[in-house]
Amino acid sequence: MKKTIETSFKRIETKYIVAKDDVKDLIKDLKKYVVEDDYPTSTISNIYFDTENFDVIQDALAKQHRREKIRMRTYIEKPQADSPVFLEVKSKDEEGIGHKFRLVATSQAIINLMTYGKVDHQIQDPDLVQEIQRLRKRYGHRLEPRMFIYYDRLSLKEKKSIQGYPYQKIRVTIDQNLVFRDQAVSLFDGKKGEPLLEDDFVIMEIKAPGQEPKWLKDILEKYGLVKQKFSKYSCAYHKSQGLDYAPRPVEETVGAAYVLSLIHI
Repeated sequence: MKKTIETSFKRIETKYIVAKDDVKDLIKDLKKYVVEDDYPTSTISNIYFDTENFDVIQDALAKQHRREKIRMRTYIEKPQADSPVFLEVKSKDEEGIGHKFRLVATSQAIINLMTYGKVDHQIQDPDLVQEIQRLRKRYGHRLEPRMFIYYDRLSLKEKKSIQGYPYQKIRVTIDQNLVFRDQAVSLFDGKKGEPLLEDDFVIMEIKAPGQEPKWLKDILEKYGLVKQKFSKYSCAYHKSQGLDYAPRPVEETVGAAYVLSLIHI
């Protein structure tokens, strides 16, 4: 049965590259205003679907179409064939507003949909199926698992009551031990891969419905953290092709894109 768990909300997502030496103190400062999520630690394995020549990510980098990214994701450390996993399609419209569609099925049902266009009985989201078939047609029915990306995540959420500040549902995630591989692209082949970042850095991402509150800006300033333009999949693609890729500061005048998520299960 399909149900909508999150609909039509906007948030700004910003990324920061943090030195590992600062993480412990940074979390200590953040915990004056945030608490650990209901499931604070998770292992996240992703498979990105693309063509053999990576046409999807190249189109996204060139800002063609809706800059789609298509991935299969699991939070299960050692998934099995019958484990539920997520299929997510992320895109951006002409105004830079991001959209995310999500459903749950087994990995084989998702692979069958992506590579062969076969709709398993588990997949009951006609809107997402239509989007997938549109993408398959655009790329000549050549979408397949092309990149595996793994990382460990710590998830934090804003305290519901902070004196002097309204509740904004701010979320903070810290990702570390990031690896990727473009061979043996499977959820069942372990966590091995090449490092996505230098060992002494992690990625912190902040999700907020608007501009960051002063308490958060003060913490970011204390650690000299600057908004960065960084994509895990783009980084993995560049490195797999022997190309240079590095996070780069985001110009304040540009700002971060709002994200409108429509999530269906």
